[in-house]
Amino acid sequence: MKKLERIKKVFLYGVFICYIFLLIKILLLSRVSILELFSSQRTLFRSINLIPFHSIIEYISGSSDNLRKFAFGNVVGNIVIFTPLGVYLILLKKDKRVFKNLLFIFTVSLFVEIIQGLLGIGVSDIDDIILNCLGGWIGILGYKFLVFILRDEKKVNTVIAILSAIIGLPVILYLLFMVKMRF
Repeated sequence: MKKLERIKKVFLYGVFICYIFLLIKILLLSRVSILELFSSQRTLFRSINLIPFHSIIEYISGSSDNLRKFAFGNVVGNIVIFTPLGVYLILLKKDKRVFKNLLFIFTVSLFVEIIQGLLGIGVSDIDDIILNCLGGWIGILGYKFLVFILRDEKKVNTVIAILSAIIGLPVILYLLFMVKMRF
């Protein structure tokens, strides 16, 4: 049985690494290719929002259908993209405390927003950090809920490994290799 547990753990780490590559692709390389990133010919676009909920309120109050569609995609996308991080962090780390894992998610999100601002590859927005943390928190709570329902962390790990194999890995690989972003 130990061999099966080891295989499951290696598989989960593999899916997690693929997920990290997908995060990098979406968050840092979706607007600029690696070759363009440090080109002196590239025009930098920097926009920073430090007012919490400003962008979200702007989206909600916007009159254009296109703006509402973009807003929905941005808000939901920022939540959804960090939900697996919450699940995998609490699954793979020994420290299962919600606050410590949420603090790690906050730090990662803050780091991404700072990089986007410094490199001029997107909008640095406090609302993105809030939404990313909400997504990570949903992932953490989802894991905790499964532990509550199944009453056994090994069973939860097995369920997540099965879901990762059936849904997670195919979706991640599809988005990594089939969906064309400026990668």
